[in-house]
Amino acid sequence: MCLINFHFQDHPIYRLIVAANRDEFYERPTAPAHFWEDKPGLLAGRDLSQKGTWLGITKNGRFAALTNYRDATEQKKDARSRGEIVTDFLESEMTAVEFLTLLQQKRSDYAGFNVIAGTADELFYYSNVENEVKKISTGTHGLSNHFLDTPWPKVEKGKADVRKLVEQNRVIQPDELFNVLLNVEPFPDEQLPNTGVGEQLERVLSSLFIKSEGYGTRSSTVLLIDQENNITFVERTYRDGEFTEDRAFTFQME
Repeated sequence: MCLINFHFQDHPIYRLIVAANRDEFYERPTAPAHFWEDKPGLLAGRDLSQKGTWLGITKNGRFAALTNYRDATEQKKDARSRGEIVTDFLESEMTAVEFLTLLQQKRSDYAGFNVIAGTADELFYYSNVENEVKKISTGTHGLSNHFLDTPWPKVEKGKADVRKLVEQNRVIQPDELFNVLLNVEPFPDEQLPNTGVGEQLERVLSSLFIKSEGYGTRSSTVLLIDQENNITFVERTYRDGEFTEDRAFTFQME
């Protein structure tokens, strides 16, 4: 998962609005969103290589999403799969603070990551690079491959577009959020961060929706949780940058 825009509370209908893109190598085997056979209360896509996930929710409203922290100099051999972090939280009965505090103790087991975890009532953020558990404030936020709300152009653009939708619409349609995520325009070079991957790759990675040879946006996810605990989860998948299917799930939180 490489871009997560979300609006937390501060809306008359929705307690949580999420619009997120997962960027990955096209060849990495992945199952689309479903309730897992071995974990029937968990709804998420699944990385078939390591069996974890990048974003998911449970029937009782536990939510988590993860991005990698981009650092071209990081060389970590035998690191644990970061996708297990989301899965472990969703399966856990610990509070988000308890879970993330425990995660701090084994943060060096993983390459750099950011994780958002909690519920529509209370969300927390943790990065093993920054190493501080933070409560997320109400309002609009964005997370890519640096820290929460780092003002990368794609993060700022996504936040602005989500905020505009939230302010102008009482009812949010999933397609409106998918349109935000489908922006393929790169940003000017002078606005790009320097994460050590080179100017050309920074340019490719700068757009909200990435489409390049061998790597790009594999899926987009929209999540809506309203004041009555109704959950709408829609995953839109792509193959080589082209739409393949939508999978939509609606249910009442247990």
